[in-house]
Amino acid sequence: MRACLAALLCSLLVWPAWSAEPIRIGVTGPFTGGSAPMGLSMRDGIRLAAQELNASGGVIGRPIMLIERDDEARNERGAQVIQELIEKDKVVAGLGIVNTGVALATQQIYQQARVPVITSVATGTFITKQFQPPRYPDNYVFRVSANDRVQAEMIVEEAVDRRGFTKIAIFHDATNYGQLGKLDLVHSLAIRGLGPAVIERFNLRDVDMTSHLRRARAAGVQAILTYGIGPELAHIANAMSVLDWRVPLIGSWTLGMSNFIDEAGPNAEGARMPQTYISEDTTARRSAFLTRYRETYGSERIPVPPAAAQGYDSMLVLAAAIRQAGDTEGEKIREALEGLKERVEGVVMTYDRPFSKTDHEAIDDTSIPYMGEVRNGQVVFAYDRDRLRASGQ
Repeated sequence: MRACLAALLCSLLVWPAWSAEPIRIGVTGPFTGGSAPMGLSMRDGIRLAAQELNASGGVIGRPIMLIERDDEARNERGAQVIQELIEKDKVVAGLGIVNTGVALATQQIYQQARVPVITSVATGTFITKQFQPPRYPDNYVFRVSANDRVQAEMIVEEAVDRRGFTKIAIFHDATNYGQLGKLDLVHSLAIRGLGPAVIERFNLRDVDMTSHLRRARAAGVQAILTYGIGPELAHIANAMSVLDWRVPLIGSWTLGMSNFIDEAGPNAEGARMPQTYISEDTTARRSAFLTRYRETYGSERIPVPPAAAQGYDSMLVLAAAIRQAGDTEGEKIREALEGLKERVEGVVMTYDRPFSKTDHEAIDDTSIPYMGEVRNGQVVFAYDRDRLRASGQ
């Protein structure tokens, strides 16, 4: 808390020195509720990058001003705050959005206003494809996170190709995120000539998963593939312990959320999930990011490390596009993003022409995410070869 207050005071003291009009960037995400660990981690990563940019002279001679809004992981609230950011606060671009449903319901507002948005966290496969040419002449929606088609392929590769499981259950929540993630898993299984033995759907805030698990056990399931968020995933892991039935949990990146790991405790051990970033000092860039995070926020632990790293990177990529555009007009920023000339050294990766006119995904395949595993209450590399790859060896 002291570190956060100190950082805020510092920014207030420095701000009057700027004579130029600030560049207003909207930042939205769930800063309260079950998705908050993702939203807060993302927001803190964006803040770190903005502080660094302002400390080095800002962008095109102007300071970055972040205007933050809590969308509460609700579609209606998300639409409201983004409308306000564009119409009232006059933001020139947006960063953030954690929940797939919120993204699908609200990014049309950015699109209609011709204001670029870089999706820092939300992973639904369709997010960047809503406004693609030729149906739409220009697409203002970009993304730096690993989409669910990429993640589903990694999950199924882990379960089927590496570990040889053939009787698979899919457990997913009833949100857009869970429903669409389920379809991506089914697709990846079908490529291998397999189908799920059981598909179980649950709602947000459901706590009793025993009936779902009993059906999976009766079907002889060897592994459970998940698409949900931390609290409900913890209920699955804990219910498995109650039933004295343990099979591997392999799921989307949200199995790395702090509220899954904390609420499941020892029952989280061994869960595996794709991660774009794992909190280890594998490179000097990642070491510096970890140090800055700890010093700024006074915490040794990042609640959701990939969300923080992706938030940080999204701010740097946007800044590079504004520098290239030399302007804050939406169309010019979009064009710069689609033909970015500057190599951006991020935490997740180095962004070397990450987007094009027809491809607004910075991560297109399984070469970037790593397979993480919960060990001793934290996410680490599941495979040593991935740790070596992350360190450039």
